[in-house]
This record gives sequence, C-alpha cells and structure tokens, in this order.
Amino acid sequence: MAKTTVKASFIAYGFKWLVLILIVGVAAGTLSALFLAALNLVTIFRDNHNWMLYLLPFAGLVIGFVYHHKGKGVERGNNLIFDTVHNPAAIIPFKMVPLVLTGTVVTHLFGGSAGREGTALQMAAATADQLHKPFKLNAAERTILLIAGLSAGFASVFGTPLAGIVFGVEVLLLGKIPVKAILPAIVTAFIGAYVTELWGVGHTHYSIAFILPLTFRGIAYSVIAGLAFGLAAIAFVKLTEAFSHGFKKISYPPLRPFAGGVLVLLLFLLPGTYKFAGLGIPAILDSFNTASQGSDFALKILFTAITLGSGFKGGEVTPLFFIGATLGSALSVFLPLPVGLLAGMGFVAVFAGAAKTPLACCLMAMELFGLSCGIYVAIACTVSFFISGRHSIYNAPENKTPRHFLFGKIRNLFF
Repeated sequence: MAKTTVKASFIAYGFKWLVLILIVGVAAGTLSALFLAALNLVTIFRDNHNWMLYLLPFAGLVIGFVYHHKGKGVERGNNLIFDTVHNPAAIIPFKMVPLVLTGTVVTHLFGGSAGREGTALQMAAATADQLHKPFKLNAAERTILLIAGLSAGFASVFGTPLAGIVFGVEVLLLGKIPVKAILPAIVTAFIGAYVTELWGVGHTHYSIAFILPLTFRGIAYSVIAGLAFGLAAIAFVKLTEAFSHGFKKISYPPLRPFAGGVLVLLLFLLPGTYKFAGLGIPAILDSFNTASQGSDFALKILFTAITLGSGFKGGEVTPLFFIGATLGSALSVFLPLPVGLLAGMGFVAVFAGAAKTPLACCLMAMELFGLSCGIYVAIACTVSFFISGRHSIYNAPENKTPRHFLFGKIRNLFF
C-alpha cells in the first residue's frame, strides 16, 4: 500500500511539472511572438515616417507617467526578477507584462535606442510566477520555475534554445543554481523557441562568410579583439549607470525619459544617425560584410545609454550586439582577420562582458554562425569577460559570478 502511495505521489508530481513546463514554454513563446511581431510593425512604420522621432520626448513622458502611477513594484525590471529568484518573496506582479510590452513597443515606435531581451525575460518570468499559488509551489520550486521562464524568454526572442538554456542558469550564478532547475530550463527553452516559430515569427539570420583556419596568429588577434570588446562592455555599463544616476536628479520621474528623449532627438539631428534608432538590425547585418565606421559602436553606446538610463523601456542585449558587431567590423581595418568573423566575435563578446554570460554567448554564436567559429568566439568571450571585471548590466549583488568557476567551465567546454 505504501509503495502504491509513493508511486502515485511521484506520478502526480511529474504530471504537475509537465503541466507547468508546458504552460511556461507556450506562454513565453506566444508572448515573444506577439512582441516580435509588434516590433516589426512599429519599426516598419517608423522607417516610413521618420518624423516620429520628433515625438520621442513626449513618448518618454507618457512612459514615465504610466510607470510612475501604475508601475510601482515592477520598475526595476530584470533586477526584480533576479532578486526574486535568489530571495523569493512577493509574487512578481502580472502588470509587469503589459507595462513592459507596451513601454518597449512605444520606445521603438518613436526611435529610442533599445533592445528586446529584457522585455521577453520580464514577460516570461512574470507569467511563470503567477503559477506559484495555483500549483502550491514551495520556495525552491518557485525558483526553478522562474529560471525556466528566463530560459524560455531568452530562447524564444532570439531563436537560440541552447543559449537560452545556459543563459537562464548562468546569469543567476552557475555555482548556486539547483540541479533540479536544469531539465525544466532545457525543455522550456526548446518549447518557447518552437512555439515562437509556430506563430510564424521569424528571427534575423546572421552569417560569417569566411572563418580563418585556426593559427597561433589568429588566436593572438582574437585576444586583442577580446580586450577591445571587454573595454566596450565597461564603457556601456558605466555610461548607462552615469546617465541613470544623472537623470535621477530630476525629482519628478516622468520628466526623466522626457529629458532623455530630448537629448536623443538632438543626436538624431546629426547626419547619418538614424541607423542608431531602435534595434539597428540593418547596421548589424552590414557590419558582417563591410568594415563599419569607427564611430558607430561609440555612438550606439551613447544613444542606448541615454535611452535606457533615462527610463525608456527595452533591453540591452541587441544594442550590445550592435556595439560588438560594429566594433569588430571596424577592427578588421587593423587586425588581419575576416570582417565577418570579427563582427561575429564582437556580436557576442561585448554581451558576454556586459552580462557576465560567456558560456551562453559562445553557444549563441555557434547556433547563429556555425560550429567552426567556436574557438575564436570562446577566446574573445573569455577575454572580454575577464577584462570587464564586475561591471554588469544586471546589478543584483547575487549575480556576480565567480570568475574562477566560469573559467573552469569554459576551459572544459572548449579546450
């Protein structure tokens, strides 16, 4: 009788987690599909109506006003999610989903320089956390489900399930993640990415035309490039923090994104700066084929630091892709490596340094560009990670991953 009871309990527990994983994966994939479709629509509209840029300050005022009056408790975005994973307390308010979705779409509609991963992570994690009470999850189970939500959100918005799996674990400090979280993260990441594709929403395809055979000289040049990518990550983090601190001196919060919108609009008055609006995908794609201007990565840092630092909504990752790809492309003038290879290395290495997720970035590169770039990417990501130190776009104290632990994991994976 006792064995029958134990077996029934085990089956019930397994069925509960199967349902939870399916709900989170399908929800993350569907929300990301909706979000990506909306971004495509507003980007096309903005491209055809450039005058929308002149309304950016007023869009910021609206976003600031809505968050000031309706966004209490969710304004910290990703760091609220990470804090909840480490120290489960109150349920993440579901209002985070419509607020960050709408805020990010409005930011992109009017030309703010922002990304998309932050929105996907927040929507997936906030949705997952609503299942806490109905399924009577304890603190440990809730942590596992939130990690699964992060993995599904990242995988679905970029179409990279392997990177999504590792990101959901790595960004939260690899050494302290419960082993039980790994399988749910794997399954939800693949479900999320698959569901997004089922909705017919495509992802941008990047390719490296030529990858140099591995040589000691190529390795040396990769180290030099990694140094530059790490310094770019530091510049992005510090400048964003500086603008955030500066805008907080404005006592009335809704005026912060308004002021940020004014500054960004003034920058848009400079010739040739429209490419820094929104995600900047065309400029990223161009960087894989021809050497970018040396100022492109620096201007993208400035545009994005003002946009996000002042309170507009969106993520940091796609701007980091832009910064890294254009920096790598520009370095091809000085480093004798193929322009596409350097762009691809920078695409992920600046992100690795700024987010402290070198493993996820290496896997992302191989998912996007193919396995043959693996060693070059691993070197660039590792160097960028170490050079950038503890500077991170995710400032929760618990997310400061031990370097010796990650270095061992990278070494074992690639060498």
